[in-house]
Amino acid sequence: MKTNKQRFIEKIKQYHFELRHVLVLFVIFVAVQVLVSFVQKISLQEFLVDTQDSYQKDSAERVANLTTTSLELLLEAAPHALARGEEGPKKIIEAFNIILSQQLLLQHVDEVCVLVAIREQIFAIDNGRVLYEYFFANPDSLPPPDLPHDSAIQLYRNIRTAMIASEQVRSILEGRQTFHVFVPFVPKGEYAGAVYIKNTPDFTFITKEIIAGFNESSLIFTGLMLFGLLAMFYVSSYTVRERDEAQQLLFKERENQLEERIHYQKETMFAKRIYHTHHKAEKVMGFIKEDLIKIAEDNLEEIKYRVAKYANFISRVIYDMKWYEPPIQAIRNPIFKTDLNEVIQFVVNHICLRSARRSELYKFELDLDPHLPPAPINEFVVWEILEPLFQNSMDHNADRRVAITVKTCYDAGRRESKIMISDNGAGILPELLQTNEHGVKHIFLENISTKKSGQNSGYGCYIAHEIATERCGWKLDVENLAEGGCRFTIVVPHVRIDD
Repeated sequence: MKTNKQRFIEKIKQYHFELRHVLVLFVIFVAVQVLVSFVQKISLQEFLVDTQDSYQKDSAERVANLTTTSLELLLEAAPHALARGEEGPKKIIEAFNIILSQQLLLQHVDEVCVLVAIREQIFAIDNGRVLYEYFFANPDSLPPPDLPHDSAIQLYRNIRTAMIASEQVRSILEGRQTFHVFVPFVPKGEYAGAVYIKNTPDFTFITKEIIAGFNESSLIFTGLMLFGLLAMFYVSSYTVRERDEAQQLLFKERENQLEERIHYQKETMFAKRIYHTHHKAEKVMGFIKEDLIKIAEDNLEEIKYRVAKYANFISRVIYDMKWYEPPIQAIRNPIFKTDLNEVIQFVVNHICLRSARRSELYKFELDLDPHLPPAPINEFVVWEILEPLFQNSMDHNADRRVAITVKTCYDAGRRESKIMISDNGAGILPELLQTNEHGVKHIFLENISTKKSGQNSGYGCYIAHEIATERCGWKLDVENLAEGGCRFTIVVPHVRIDD
């Protein structure tokens, strides 16, 4: 028996949502959210700017005026306090300290001091005792200007003359919301200096309230959108589920069709490959018959060597006839230690020159590197790669004398060998050297040939390329030479067993 949880999970799994519907709705949702957020931010910025313009400066000046008024009133009442005896100065100093320090308790007030001038030197006073000494004792014994108020002194020096003339409040805005407020300090009607307050009004509480409201509206909007999406998905899931079932049936049918088509293509390719190889096997069988007729005591070992090679090639052909795709270990295997130079010599001397009707028209020049390491490839697979390339240079230059050069070399640093097959013939048509969308040149494609129509052609270079690249892991390329003719290049990588 299934539990309620299992039944619920299975029911949820039945609902399939189409990806494109989800993406479209998600894009719309995000766009709306971005638009709402942008509008809210613009409104917030406008509100803060308007608030700063109308309130911040007035708030800063009010605080500065209140502090200045308190100091002036305290100085007017000072004579009565001094008349009471020794306690009078102490109370005045305490009152000065309370007024100067009380403003610093406000969150938006950063700096408070009284700016006075003695013989054109400006002093900043933020201590009640110093202020008392200045007004009631020895004004010439003030301490040096305090560094923390250096900016206030510099600003006051620039506006001092104008303030003495007008005796009006001066406010200097720094940045967006920092105000340097200078209020004329006029105790008993005489200009004595200025009260300086650095005020940075803080409107974070307003911003927090607005953002909180914006977040609440965003959550509500997001919830409504989410429920709307879920409702749409719930309604459309039935249709989507039926469509998915129909698609599964269609995909299954197409899969069966593709399997049949691939099987048919494999059979066709297998038949073409076997036909091409069978044609070569017929020639080899002819060579065997000729060798058996010519056998004599003085050429016995030579003929035994050739017939053994021919027979092994026929065995390879028969083996290939059993497989669409031969096992990889029958092609590449560490037990194979094929001498590439020996295979080249045998194919040239006992296949190409022997099968050519007019061998005097073809001249093979072999430049073989003796340091070429053995290749872990079946030698008859190498035969199937080289023979079509040799034959290409012979068949496409049948109306002229042609020299075919086969060169091998080994690069120990790169651990790779190269086999280069060059001729001085007519070369390859430029259109055959163009590459398709997979980067394969047209000459290596199936049914591509420059032979006259009606001949069985178009498989030699194709089969050589397929075997070299797909089965052996080699590289095969071709190019025209500037001096005439063309050159096939085979790159054979040598990988160590411990790599």
